[in-house]
Amino acid sequence: MDYKFALALGLPLSVGIAAVGSALGLGRAVASAMDATGRQPEASGKIMVTMIIGCALIEAITIYALVFAFSLAGKL
Repeated sequence: MDYKFALALGLPLSVGIAAVGSALGLGRAVASAMDATGRQPEASGKIMVTMIIGCALIEAITIYALVFAFSLAGKL
């Protein structure tokens, strides 16, 4: 197997796996934040800020995977 073939097969697969993992993580984070807000509505401000920071970090991982894939795509 040539390394170009492995890159051509692995790059879209890795970005897809990162996107699915990110979507699952974001869904779980938002669901937990909504559950916490439902239990303690007076703490919704703190819960929302924490959720937004966590969602930004989760999205950053996906963006890192995309940038890594684009940088390796230049090797093709």
